[in-house]
Amino acid sequence: MASSIVVPQGYGYVAAGIMTTIPILMAQSILVGVHRKRSAIKYPQLYAEKAETDASPAAYKFNCAQRAHQNTLEIIPVWYVVTLLSGLKYPVPSAIAIAYWSFSRALYTRSYITGGPDKRNSSIFVKLSYIGFWGVLYGSLHTTWNFMSGGI
Repeated sequence: MASSIVVPQGYGYVAAGIMTTIPILMAQSILVGVHRKRSAIKYPQLYAEKAETDASPAAYKFNCAQRAHQNTLEIIPVWYVVTLLSGLKYPVPSAIAIAYWSFSRALYTRSYITGGPDKRNSSIFVKLSYIGFWGVLYGSLHTTWNFMSGGI
């Protein structure tokens, strides 16, 4: 049996919200490159070794930039899935949640690079982004349940 999914009015906002992640990913990538050059960590070495970070603040900052970027890459697929699913029922709140997360990720990255791992979640803006995540997670679960109970 064939089923169809109707994309709700306002779903374009979901696409726009997802597009806000591109500048943060690009900026993080550039920051990793900048800090790699300053620290003289050569490719393909992914991180500076402990001895290098102990001897060089630049190597430590490189590791922090690399981790901020890697942390983003680890969670962004989850954000994409829950935003796309949640957006089918709640397009505007889903778009706002991921756009806000992108903004907070810039603060997260800055805090991580300048203050180290202990400071990465120090901003209230970063902490508030987790509320948005739980919202789109709930929305995606609700949407999925509706699909399943409707036979899709």
